[in-house]
Amino acid sequence: MSSYKEFAHIYDALMTDIPYDNYVHKVVSCIENVKGKSLLDIGCGTGVLSAKFAEQGFLVQAVDLSEEMLAMASERFQTEGYHIPLFHMSMTELEGFQDLDVAILSIDSLNYLEDEDQVLQTLHNIYQLLTEDGQLFFDVHSIFKMDELFLDGPFTYEDENVAYIWHTEEGEHPHSIYHDLTFFMKNSNGSYDRFEESHFQRSFDVSMYLSFLQKAGFTRIEVTADWSNESPKKDSERIFFHAIK
Repeated sequence: MSSYKEFAHIYDALMTDIPYDNYVHKVVSCIENVKGKSLLDIGCGTGVLSAKFAEQGFLVQAVDLSEEMLAMASERFQTEGYHIPLFHMSMTELEGFQDLDVAILSIDSLNYLEDEDQVLQTLHNIYQLLTEDGQLFFDVHSIFKMDELFLDGPFTYEDENVAYIWHTEEGEHPHSIYHDLTFFMKNSNGSYDRFEESHFQRSFDVSMYLSFLQKAGFTRIEVTADWSNESPKKDSERIFFHAIK
């Protein structure tokens, strides 16, 4: 699992295509009277969604495995005036939380788990932490995206401060990918620093995620795709799961 080392510093700039407000709307539209309800943001990254949910009135706590991401999230919360507790913790080893109204695993965070047991353990832990009728929201890359779209690389990006080359390679597990990133960050003197990182992701068929959720204890489950309320199609790219305890 990646710790997002130097990548944390350019993460937000490279995620500008993610409609974060749509994610917030998907969650808020499913919950009555959000003000004062507890929400755990698992794999919070730089805290963009955590801050947006706090703005809605949730009592937010946030978890991430990357200390670099947590440092940037802390800076964001201080700047925006939010008191959001942060915890350095793996999603497979969640502990210390209880009676959560909502848990989110957003922007394909669950895809960083390498095997079925890790996914099941994470979903089981979340189920135990939720209050009765508590709700879980998460999204994953589709099989179509993993097996076809990602393998169309390499991909490139450039603006005035950062550039990257993103190579993708099929992993040894079904529907898995290695992302090899070489990126260049501009210094104040006009020169560039070069960094390299490798990230692994794996996805599963929708039916397997449904099985994982059911084994964890969830019985009320809804599946949609691509920021819509429609069911997944063969060429859907992002699959959303909403499960209620």
